[in-house]
Amino acid sequence: MPTEDTRLRYGTVAMALHWLIALLIIGNVCAGIYFGELAPKGTVPWWVVPMHKSTGLTILVLSVLRLLWRLTHKWPVLPQNMGMGLRILARGTHVLFYFFIIAIPLAGWAHVSASARNVPTYWFWLFEWPRIPYFANLPMDAKHAASHTTGEIHAVLAYLAVLLVLLHIAGALYHQYIRNDQVLKRMWFGTRVTEPVGEPTKG
Repeated sequence: MPTEDTRLRYGTVAMALHWLIALLIIGNVCAGIYFGELAPKGTVPWWVVPMHKSTGLTILVLSVLRLLWRLTHKWPVLPQNMGMGLRILARGTHVLFYFFIIAIPLAGWAHVSASARNVPTYWFWLFEWPRIPYFANLPMDAKHAASHTTGEIHAVLAYLAVLLVLLHIAGALYHQYIRNDQVLKRMWFGTRVTEPVGEPTKG
């Protein structure tokens, strides 16, 4: 299977980043909802929040790499028989995904950077992750406001991302079982895509 994307399918780099980021996001959103909304106060294991932070920072790094890969490589085009409405929806969904997978962990990083508690953030207990200087150097009163705002943004974006993921899954199943146009196969390892879909584009 080629490393590079082709006119018919994504390569191993794009697929690996796609599925790894997807799994990490799903796990981290579930963890965030668990300790933020569901778990009784004082019952969350000590390691859950540090793991949530470490995973979020990993998602941020991988998402930036994925965006750089996308901006510098060709990607498979959409099937020729897709209408304009579906094309706009598909491309719009992808753009929103790139926004969310970077904005959500970035807002979380800003949230912990502005925390008045100044608790160090360690990446999987291996090394201390730096705070964002702008938020870390705010006066104490401003830190409280900034931490609250960035925390709210982080949570709202995460919930919106859940809705986008559900839409994305529904779209993939629609292509696979209703349109039968092999779109889903383009992002799955070991599948063969033979459908002519047009000329590649830069994206």
